[in-house]
Amino acid sequence: MIRGRDVALPLLAVGTAVVAGYVLQSERARDVSARTRADIGARVVDASDIPTDATVVDVSSRRLRELPGVRRALERAVHVDARDEWANVTLERTGAWDVVDALRRSLPYYDADGTGYNGVYVRYGDRFVVLDAIGWARVEGPIQ
Repeated sequence: MIRGRDVALPLLAVGTAVVAGYVLQSERARDVSARTRADIGARVVDASDIPTDATVVDVSSRRLRELPGVRRALERAVHVDARDEWANVTLERTGAWDVVDALRRSLPYYDADGTGYNGVYVRYGDRFVVLDAIGWARVEGPIQ
């Protein structure tokens, strides 16, 4: 015959492990799904490559200074003279998509129709840089 004490201790240990596992899994899922990532890219372009209907913003613009990672991306592009590929900065934190939205909505964002690059055209001293941002979500599990 099985005694109650012989069963109680193993059940308590298993129950504690189940609760601890559930708490850890729910915290991890909350952290992972709450994080977003934004890549801010910049590349140097010639003045002749700027579409005629694109507005060019000066690098001293207050709105550009307020956006995290933008200044760093611009400086990297100019420093390495990034003409063939994008010099980028990755922001991985809650609210990173806000930077993408702000770049596209609060600055004169140019939507290319096959000519030129999408993005915000910026005058950086004697150079021109196009700036764009892409946001990514990290989703764990199916969305229903």
